Amino acid sequence: MAEIIRLYEENPNPRDIKKVIDVLKSGGLIIYPTDTVYGLGCDITKTKALEKVARIKGVKLEKANFSFICHDLSNLSDYVKQIETSTFKILKRALPGPYTFILPGAKSLPHPFKKRKTVGIRVPDNNIALEIVKQLGNPIISTSIYDEDEILEYTTDPELILEKWDNLVDLVIDGGYGDNEPSTVIDLSDGEPFVIREGKGGLDIF
Repeated sequence: MAEIIRLYEENPNPRDIKKVIDVLKSGGLIIYPTDTVYGLGCDITKTKALEKVARIKGVKLEKANFSFICHDLSNLSDYVKQIETSTFKILKRALPGPYTFILPGAKSLPHPFKKRKTVGIRVPDNNIALEIVKQLGNPIISTSIYDEDEILEYTTDPELILEKWDNLVDLVIDGGYGDNEPSTVIDLSDGEPFVIREGKGGLDIF
């Protein structure tokens, strides 16, 4: 059964954040708030946890389109090939914010992602998510949690999320009601911006 922890975005409790980090470091799965919809994630360095997330999503790990939640852009070169100045300027303008940027993957990507030519990078404007990856010391993966509801595509109520995911994850972070609009996905892998999905993030960043 999953544990639920209530965290406040303005001032996430350090003791509770440490509890989240312990779960991640032990290969656990968490559901956590972002600046868009709630995400399902784990530590990108824990292969078995990554495989579990892929199984839940019904995809093979090497083909899964998981994005990396980063604290900021300072360690980007660990996961992304050198990018043009114009691309970096777009990232600086947009992040932190409700965007996922597809960028060319570096050779130093964690083992399960080695063969990937591109990687999705997220720096959400949400203190809970940012504090988790900051304290963890490396990104967590992110994949949105969908709902079977025909009207509401994403579950926004943490209590309902816990009910549905209780036996699949180790920890649910209650950060208040989530958004029902996903991130805007922009492919910058060849330098020219290409909008894959228009979501919460506006297109006035170019």
